[in-house]
Amino acid sequence: MSTGGFRFCDELGPQSILHIHRPRVGLRAILVVDNVAAGPAIGGVRMAPDVSLEECFRLARAMTYKNAAAGLPHGGGKSVIFGDPSMEPRRKEELIRAFACAIEPMVDYIPGPDMGTNEHAMAWVQDEIGRSVGLPREIGGIPLDEIGATGFGLAVVAEVAKQVAGIELEGARVAVQGFGSVGAHAARFLAQKGAVLVAAADSRGTIVEPDGLDVDALVDLKRSGGHVTDLDGGKVRGTDAIIGIDCDIWIPAARPDVIHAGNVDQVRARLIIQGANIGVTVDAEAALAARNVLCIPDFIANAGGVICGGVEYHGGTQDQAFLAIEEKIRANTTEMLERMKRGGELPRVAAIAMAEERVRSAANLRRWG
Repeated sequence: MSTGGFRFCDELGPQSILHIHRPRVGLRAILVVDNVAAGPAIGGVRMAPDVSLEECFRLARAMTYKNAAAGLPHGGGKSVIFGDPSMEPRRKEELIRAFACAIEPMVDYIPGPDMGTNEHAMAWVQDEIGRSVGLPREIGGIPLDEIGATGFGLAVVAEVAKQVAGIELEGARVAVQGFGSVGAHAARFLAQKGAVLVAAADSRGTIVEPDGLDVDALVDLKRSGGHVTDLDGGKVRGTDAIIGIDCDIWIPAARPDVIHAGNVDQVRARLIIQGANIGVTVDAEAALAARNVLCIPDFIANAGGVICGGVEYHGGTQDQAFLAIEEKIRANTTEMLERMKRGGELPRVAAIAMAEERVRSAANLRRWG
């Protein structure tokens, strides 16, 4: 199978691809269910104007690896909706509800929040088809973006990886690209461990302060609809300036492929923890490894959200979700680092081998594989 020169189809998947077009409501969307060997697929609903089938498939495969690595009884899937997430709220609700109705027959896919959607969007999906995760508290959910499930997991990764990266968290300088529901919480949890946020970026620009930014003030600013560049103090620079910030820990928490062959030489960090899905290209990861920069793959590092969603789906509590995130991400990061050391492999190679072993093991227990 191919599209636009991008080829994908292997023994793991995808199981199914659904293209959705509802002209009367102006809905265009894609759903990729990649693999369900371990159980029904969980994966987020992403909304952006420039999403694509290629992006959707790559994200779905990342979810297959993420859920397998986390030991969840779920496979991987992903969906994308073409649209501006900042559109008028009633219009957004109309599109999300139409999307939910379109995927209702795809019972092996459980939607969750992702870039451009949130717990309110999942409530609309739940209202239409009765299945989603990341729901508001008011209807029994664990709002993973509100509590910072993914950001919490990134802080756990930092604790496990610090020795290999040659850093200490106390006083570690942190730069975050994409100061939203993932990046802001990652900064908050790392600050609690003694790290210092020296730069943050969003769609409007980058704010830099080598002596440390006020994380709580930035979080409040973003919650009120502001941008990082509105913060008093610090130096305002362009959005792309975040890539070359001198720091110890660099966290991409925005769009895919933000570090690539064209800009990887600008990176000045010791440890990269991928809060965004497919945030660093494979070529860039190899280049970073050649410079002894440790780059933790997305599906290992940012699994906190889907682990939380899995706990919610099976009736667990918020406290149980945090315990599961701590346990699973700590164990997976440790195993990946040990595999790297034993085999002299790149982090992604070691992580994929670990995840694929678990997917195949689950497939062997099913009649049709």
